Parts: sequence; C-alpha cells; structure tokens
Amino acid sequence: MAVKELVLLRHAKSDWAAAFTDDADRPLNARGREAAGVMGRVLSRAGKAPDLVLTSPARRSRETVELAGAAGAWAAPVVVDSRLSPGSPGAVIAAVRDRAGDAGRVLVVGHEPAWSQTVAALTGGGRVKMATAAAACLEVASWADLEPGRAVLLWMLVPRLFTDGAVPPA
Repeated sequence: MAVKELVLLRHAKSDWAAAFTDDADRPLNARGREAAGVMGRVLSRAGKAPDLVLTSPARRSRETVELAGAAGAWAAPVVVDSRLSPGSPGAVIAAVRDRAGDAGRVLVVGHEPAWSQTVAALTGGGRVKMATAAAACLEVASWADLEPGRAVLLWMLVPRLFTDGAVPPA
C-alpha cells in the first residue's frame, strides 16, 4: 500500500474591511488572493497537486481553493465539508477518513487555530503556527492510520517564501 499525503492549507488572508454580514462571508483581500495563487502554482510545480480537495464552507476558504486550483491547474474534485468550519483535529480526521477514498494526496483548506492544532496532534505534539496561506504536508501509512501521533511532517511552506519574484506569474 502506498503512503498517503495530507496537505493542510490555511485559508489566505481575509479582508476585515470588506462588507460582510456574517463571518462565514468574509472574502479574501488582495494579498490573500495573490498568496492563494502562489501556493497553487508552488504545489503544482513541486508535483504536489491534490487528488481531492476538502474545504470549509467559509467564503475565504472557498476562494482560496478556487484561486489556488486555477493557478495550479488542479483537476481535483472539490468537496465542501461543514465540519471544517471552524474545524478541530477530530473534525479534520473525520472528514478526511470519510471522504479520501483511494486518493493519494488530499488537500484540506480551513482555519486557525484548528490547522495548527491538527498538525501538532497528528505529528505527536509540539507547537505549530500556520500563517495565512501556509501549507503543511503530512505523510501517513493509510487514511485508516490518520490518528494523533501517527503522521510525519514532510514540509511546511508559507507564501512569503515565493512572493519576492521567486515564482513568476503564470
């Protein structure tokens, strides 16, 4: 059985100054839109495009997925899962186990503090801080083995590593 990769992507920077009636409707700001596209391109160019995307129903998460997927030319299906907003380690684990199927790499987009907590829990502890639009890739033997302390952190990237001209626009 091939190992599986879980990529946790925190939604990109949102626009607190925008007009929205409910927190779930808060959109991305210009910096967030840029960062989402950068992360989509980075993941694709690194050969880490997802087979399946799960996202929180919040607008900022859905916009992050749309922009990253378009920039990275992902062909992965996108599934909105209400358990991911606000999310928790248990909710992320349950959503992935329920929906991953035979996908080799699943990308899950959502919110803090749940994303940092999930990375810490799955890797067995420690402190993790996921900035907006940060991506963390975890390796697990199988989706059934996706449990606290059973994953290995392969890498974590933040968009600022790539926004100073290192990744040219598509």
